[in-house]
Amino acid sequence: MPRAAPNLILALRDFARARQGATAVEFAFIAGPLLMLIFGILELALVFMMSTALESATTDVARTIRTGEMQTSGAASKENFAAAVCDRMSWLGPSCDGNLKVSVQTYTDFTSLRDSPSMGGGGFDEDKACWSPGGPTDIVLVRTYYSWQIFTPLISNALVNSDGDKRLLTAVDAFRNEPYSDQAPTGAGC
Repeated sequence: MPRAAPNLILALRDFARARQGATAVEFAFIAGPLLMLIFGILELALVFMMSTALESATTDVARTIRTGEMQTSGAASKENFAAAVCDRMSWLGPSCDGNLKVSVQTYTDFTSLRDSPSMGGGGFDEDKACWSPGGPTDIVLVRTYYSWQIFTPLISNALVNSDGDKRLLTAVDAFRNEPYSDQAPTGAGC
């Protein structure tokens, strides 16, 4: 056995001096954190993209309430509004229908809108969700909520704000309805 100890020491010394594969070993040390950083950036970009898409779709469809188009078309319902928002985010596919929630409320003035507990944030409360698009010159608050699935494990602690591993994205639009008429236009054209 006395002969094995010097051989072991020589083998360890040769191993410490060897430089083949050092780059691969160094990369192996940083590969995990680097990949987590890349996936985290991609996840955050997806959340921002989805939030922007939800805000844009909500604003576009809320315009049909503001102009009275939805109220006078006979298709004024929470389901039709949600379907129209999902149509504008068609790249999500069928997952949009199950993850999108809508609440539309009418207020008497902007002060009561500001003081409303619904503007205080928080999550979506199914019991407080309503459908009231209002009439001409009414003040309306449109809120849409979308549950976005978070995929990156370590960043989920920073992004999750809902049940499980989901991020609840919110879009809000407040406006006064235009003074549209509930009656169909009459009169001759040119």
